[in-house]
Amino acid sequence: MRPELTVVGSINLDLVARVERLPRPGETVSGAAFDRFPGGKGANQAVAAARLGAGVRLVGAVGDDAYADEALAGLREAGVELELGTESATGVALILVDAAGENQIVVVPGANAEVEARPVEGAVLCQLEIPVETVAAAAERADFFCLNAAPAKPIPASLVERCDLVVVNRYEREALPAEPPLTALTLGAEGAVLLERGEEVARAAAPRVAAVDGTAAGDAFTACLVVTRLEGREWDEALRRACAAGAIAASRPGAQPSLPTAAEVDALLAA
Repeated sequence: MRPELTVVGSINLDLVARVERLPRPGETVSGAAFDRFPGGKGANQAVAAARLGAGVRLVGAVGDDAYADEALAGLREAGVELELGTESATGVALILVDAAGENQIVVVPGANAEVEARPVEGAVLCQLEIPVETVAAAAERADFFCLNAAPAKPIPASLVERCDLVVVNRYEREALPAEPPLTALTLGAEGAVLLERGEEVARAAAPRVAAVDGTAAGDAFTACLVVTRLEGREWDEALRRACAAGAIAASRPGAQPSLPTAAEVDALLAA
């Protein structure tokens, strides 16, 4: 049965400069190539889930400005149902990516800081590029609630304990105020582990790929983990598929253009 997922999260337009190396503090680096891509962690995860075969609704906000249509283009192409507020200005992410695929990101939240708090039912996925109060409200009535606790910011322990699943990297895990019931800890090129109350219960390696741009790798991982679990598969298989999805995204430029389909995940795992 096709899984259904509601994502409550951010929508951005990504302004991406590709450079040979990232600048040091106070340094100017020239010779960059420039691109614009639809992005935002909420939008990225919604597009990723739709490409993986889920029916997806995104609750978010954009501005009444020239950036909005560009920011929504990938969601519309992926067939994501949109429930949008129109606020001050569309969110923007300023992204630098070096030749090894490492990045630096500065986010200007804009309308994402004004996404309304509301309860949402069914399976729900949130991130922390929207207000914490909005995330907490989305968790209230969810049958299954996953929080990708990124970017790291202060959140109440009660929200962590309400989660069925929390997805974090090492630094984001350190910022959590409590141990989640279930944690997917991403380890970059080393893969990921699943922790139940802090104890490892599953581990998956990341397929080897040539890294190009890691911007949406975590979003691909999170969406694939959730969608695979909602399909009724076991956690160890979900973790393997999520690692494959993240690896594929890291091997391609851009955020939403890099997100894989279910067939592409299957093909990488079968290789």
